[in-house]
Amino acid sequence: MTVSKKNKPETQPISDMTKPAKPAKPAKPVKPKRKRGDRRDAALVAETDGMHALMPYILPKRADNEAVLNEKLDITKVKEYLDAKNVADVDFKYTIFHFICAATAKTIQMRPCLNRFYAGHRLYQRNDISFSFVVKKKFADEAAETLVIMKYDPESEISPLEQFNSKIKKIVTKVRKTEEKSGTMDKIGFLAKIPRPIMRFLMRIMNSLDYHGKMPRSVAEDDPFYVTVFITNLGSINMHASYHHLANWGTNSFFCVINSIQKRPFFNDDGTYEMKESIELGLTIDERIADGVYFAKSLKVLRYFFEHPEAVDAPATEKFDIDLSIHH
Repeated sequence: MTVSKKNKPETQPISDMTKPAKPAKPAKPVKPKRKRGDRRDAALVAETDGMHALMPYILPKRADNEAVLNEKLDITKVKEYLDAKNVADVDFKYTIFHFICAATAKTIQMRPCLNRFYAGHRLYQRNDISFSFVVKKKFADEAAETLVIMKYDPESEISPLEQFNSKIKKIVTKVRKTEEKSGTMDKIGFLAKIPRPIMRFLMRIMNSLDYHGKMPRSVAEDDPFYVTVFITNLGSINMHASYHHLANWGTNSFFCVINSIQKRPFFNDDGTYEMKESIELGLTIDERIADGVYFAKSLKVLRYFFEHPEAVDAPATEKFDIDLSIHH
């Protein structure tokens, strides 16, 4: 009996059967298409009310629109949570600074208007959530310092706390154990050597480029004033300041001062009080990017994370009910 080729069962070659299946490549995140008026680093906010449309003409400079918020926060639960994480054999301890960066980043993720800025008399929504801060090689007057820029990934399965802990570990290790300078400091050093007349001419050109959203990527990516939050940790040198100004240069609309840890009274509903370890944050924000109600609700979200520190250790993609958070 013959078997026709038509009815012959198909067999897979042994060589093909033994080959391991190729793992599927992870899909690349799709970047939103740039629309007319968008910048490379931000999207134009087209729908604004009359007040926000006029403000950049009435008060065009960022430093003229500073809103200063001082928030004293109980860190009892945060310290307990971090102490529990540091009990394990960790090579780089979790600190209050890491937590504040993470809690701030998560708050901005949930309250995106905090990630806006004005440039060229227009309002923009920044594409990334980014931070800048200063790192000194050692605590000495003559020690060199470097400016650091890092981004937070809201689409990551890694928690905000883990992101900042691991990234700051790499940065601090690199800065304090090597002589290598950051790109920011290299460029500042180069510009400082340019004669004053030439520098003034260059700054006029750069201000024009910034106004039209054409600042070269090579300049903006290493500039600490082109970030969401410029943060300074005065607590690490046992200092205190309630306020730091914004800069008219760049796109930074949010400055955060972290002060030293102190014991303060926290009052109960019945009038009694308890002395608790706390920290004061000095927040300076461009008031044009949102209104007072938005800022107030954003502070309530930040407070929620100090009361529930485990929420900052959840995957960055995890969503929280904002109404639940602010009414807790």
